[in-house]
Amino acid sequence: MTGLTSDVLPLLPALLPLLGVVVVLVADLVTPSLRRVPYAVATVAAVGGAVAAASGTRLAPGEARATFCIDSGMPTTVERVSTLRCFWVADSLTSTLQLAACLAAVVCLALAWPGSVAPPPAPSLRPSPASSAAPAGVAREPVEATLLLGALAGTVVVAASRDVGTWLVALELATLPVVVLVALAGSRTAVAGAVQLLVTSLASFAVLTLGVALWFLATASPFLTADVAVGVAAEAGGAGGSAAAPTRGLLALAVVLLLAGLGFKLSLAPFHAWTPTAYAGSRIAVATLLATVSKIAALAALLVVLRAVAVLGAPGLLVVGLLGVLSMTLGNVVALRQDDVVRLLAWSTVAQAGWVVLPLVSVSGAGTRAAAGYLLSYVVATLVAFAVVAATVRELGPAGRRLSAYGGLWQRRPWRAGALAVALTSLAGLPPGVVGLVGKVVALRPVVAGGWLWLAVLAAANAVLGVAVYLRWLRPVLTSGARGGSTGAQQAAAEAPDGVGPDPRAVALALAAGTAVLVAVSVQPDLVFGPLSGG
Repeated sequence: MTGLTSDVLPLLPALLPLLGVVVVLVADLVTPSLRRVPYAVATVAAVGGAVAAASGTRLAPGEARATFCIDSGMPTTVERVSTLRCFWVADSLTSTLQLAACLAAVVCLALAWPGSVAPPPAPSLRPSPASSAAPAGVAREPVEATLLLGALAGTVVVAASRDVGTWLVALELATLPVVVLVALAGSRTAVAGAVQLLVTSLASFAVLTLGVALWFLATASPFLTADVAVGVAAEAGGAGGSAAAPTRGLLALAVVLLLAGLGFKLSLAPFHAWTPTAYAGSRIAVATLLATVSKIAALAALLVVLRAVAVLGAPGLLVVGLLGVLSMTLGNVVALRQDDVVRLLAWSTVAQAGWVVLPLVSVSGAGTRAAAGYLLSYVVATLVAFAVVAATVRELGPAGRRLSAYGGLWQRRPWRAGALAVALTSLAGLPPGVVGLVGKVVALRPVVAGGWLWLAVLAAANAVLGVAVYLRWLRPVLTSGARGGSTGAQQAAAEAPDGVGPDPRAVALALAAGTAVLVAVSVQPDLVFGPLSGG
């Protein structure tokens, strides 16, 4: 007799952020004047999700924590992946991505942590843009904390979902709150970025829905699991080549459409057009969220699909390699022309997305683990880079977004310059950012092993071009004379959407913690790539 079994413990990484949403809303009703309470609650919820996910990173290969399973007479807490027909499956790879998303969300919360209230501006007969964007008495903190936790919950769920309904809904839950967060900045650029992101999300959702429909048509199953794909292959073998061709063709087309839909969310060229506008119009914390948590959600969703079809032994997805090289090249070339560091990091995301998907050309377990490992190394380095930008903007105001503002940073803020140097060298794949170098080697290994040598050569050429991008930012940090302004914190606070900049202590703590993690994983890269060996 079959039935649906359930276990709450595997769901904790998602339940705790959702519980945080409820607590934030209740706390806002009880204590609406305490501006930091929503962020404190959100931070506790994200840390709780990270702790809940951390235990899953130690699972042995072939084991997973599963729940909402069609009863097979086996326990669902830890069991063999091959026996599962469950709606929620979290193995070591999934848990590692969930852990990374929760910790990245904690850093984003720290970068958005409200500081002290700025002095009121001088009276003016004309209303300012800031006043129209943020009317007096409107509390942004509960809204922002709730949206961020919603996006985090969607990321955690999509990584572990194994049915098309949960997968699709969770992916949109990870996306739509970020659209609102971008728009909350209130500026014309922010609204333009939010509109572009929304339109892109709707187009992506349409493509993904079509891909899901074709998957169901080809497999007659709502599950995105390997046994379903194997069933299609077995039926194809039994039915003969000509009769099996339509089914296999539908499955291949479904995978291509799902890849295209997720390409929008990964900022993979040519689906990247929204990225620089959305980053530039956002506050630093929201741009950081877009560059880290949102990318984890997109790759986690893609890995669910590719791990399901990897057992078919496909010879490779040439389109993945081509898109990867195109994304690297376009991102690096345009980044070389940027003087706004946030736009530079946006185009860096486009380039790094190419590296993330490159190993997936092999359609193998090694390829998925390499893609996840590279994404994690990118996320850590990007968090540190954005934290440095947040600290500089807090000190110098909007001028802190300009490349020239980092001239002489080594003399003015040596520890901040050191953190930026490690982050940029990691993104470039150079020492002392060793984890980035290891990530590039690991990403190239499945490509070379699959015989795609020409792709590896093109990727290596782009690695050299990427070095030029990041050294262009690093050179003035180490060589130029000191620059900056004297009205830093006040000017930064005045330019914030609600008249209040982020708390400098929270920004400094986020930068210190991120740098410590980046240095640790550069000294010992197995801290990133080790847990993925069992994925």
